[in-house]
Amino acid sequence: MLKDNIIKVKERIAQVCLRVGRKPEEITILAVTKGRNAEEIKEVISCGIEEIGENRVQEALLKFDDKRHAISDKPKLHMVGHLQTNKVKEAVKIFDLIQSVDSLHLAQEIDKQAAKIKKVQDCLIEVKTSPEATKFGIEPDTVIDLIKEIQALKNIRIQGLMTIAPVVDNSEQARPYFRRLREILHAVNDKRCAISHMHILSMGMSADFEVAIEEGSTMIRIGRAIFEG
Repeated sequence: MLKDNIIKVKERIAQVCLRVGRKPEEITILAVTKGRNAEEIKEVISCGIEEIGENRVQEALLKFDDKRHAISDKPKLHMVGHLQTNKVKEAVKIFDLIQSVDSLHLAQEIDKQAAKIKKVQDCLIEVKTSPEATKFGIEPDTVIDLIKEIQALKNIRIQGLMTIAPVVDNSEQARPYFRRLREILHAVNDKRCAISHMHILSMGMSADFEVAIEEGSTMIRIGRAIFEG
């Protein structure tokens, strides 16, 4: 079943890319495995999915930690949930990319803990494009200033931006939030705020990823469409 679901997701990606003049290989599928067991994750990896997203540090450690992991074929691992500073020490040990940096304080702690293990931690800035009070992330008008401050840190590398659109009745209603993130990324690159060109736009989930791709997403975070169809 999972193989069929992944094929369907890839077909949907191909269709939208054809429509807007993009290439499917420009889009990374991140399988979000919160609450999923080791066998399900192994099956997803066997179907060619190379990047996995987890929402909680402790759950990721149980599944992927080198000393006790249940997944033998370790994929590239992303932290996509809100990250508390007291979890950073463990997070930098296991995650290849932390997608939820939403403050200078958190970035400084990531830098500190990454330095201890001689690692440069790749991260994304989470931007709050939605007015929903429950959403995490920094305000859009503070992104450039935060990136400039993070540039001084030696063990953290910002690769792009992430956002979570609000829950809407029609995926088309999510378009303004995705468009806003794309505009912010373009502004950052145009003003050369980052040391290197930022290329990742992580936006779009099972219910709205086609609209996100139309608006320039390079990484979609898919849970339900893979595991439930």
